[in-house]
Amino acid sequence: MKFIGLCIEGGLKSLETCLKSQFSIKYASKPMGIKPICYSNNSNRMSLASMPKYLMKFWTIPTIMTWTRIIAIPLIVGVFYLDIPEEKRNLIAAAMFMVFAATDWLDGYLARKLNQTSSFGAFLDPVADKFLVCAALLVLVHLQRTDVFVALIIIGREIAISALREWMAMIGATKSVAVHVLGKVKTAVQMTAIPFLLYDGFLLGIVDTHVWGTWLIWISAVLTVWSMVYYLQKAIPEIRKRTK
Repeated sequence: MKFIGLCIEGGLKSLETCLKSQFSIKYASKPMGIKPICYSNNSNRMSLASMPKYLMKFWTIPTIMTWTRIIAIPLIVGVFYLDIPEEKRNLIAAAMFMVFAATDWLDGYLARKLNQTSSFGAFLDPVADKFLVCAALLVLVHLQRTDVFVALIIIGREIAISALREWMAMIGATKSVAVHVLGKVKTAVQMTAIPFLLYDGFLLGIVDTHVWGTWLIWISAVLTVWSMVYYLQKAIPEIRKRTK
């Protein structure tokens, strides 16, 4: 017991010395016990420069902006559970969707500008887009502002093309299903239709966003099928080559 008391007393004195010197405390476990180690706050502290490269890929400015689109999903959904007038809920949800959707362009621009492009960012960017669009479509179906058939077409296409791209990557033919301008137009139309339907009112007292949003979401559904057929046509020759 006396030996244990001496150990505790020694440990406390070491701890007091560290605190008085304004040093950080770090405990290193050893086979025979726990030893307090002191080191200066001005050195030996992990910085962004010393962070492992695989961790830095998760926390670049463009990647953080991409993560915000995923974080936005519960926030947009949660707006419709607020105890406020419906017009305000619609306005807040539509504004939030437009702000977060704008990061789709901004993160790509910053990645090129800051030279922070990465394979992880290239993977996460379309995933975040799909999550945001699919979640918004489910909200619109729940609110009866769009047809469930439209949601099935768009969500089904995203699942099918994602699976196709993964398969093409496995056989080394990703260039065959690279993003085409048709896919970009489809995304632009979707990103315009969804906030219109979320707003569901008269913009500036003139534009009926429900009518325009309904037309645009159906146009995006047509473009969705068209782009899917395009990618399948590009992929089929490569698939045939590797299945002979």
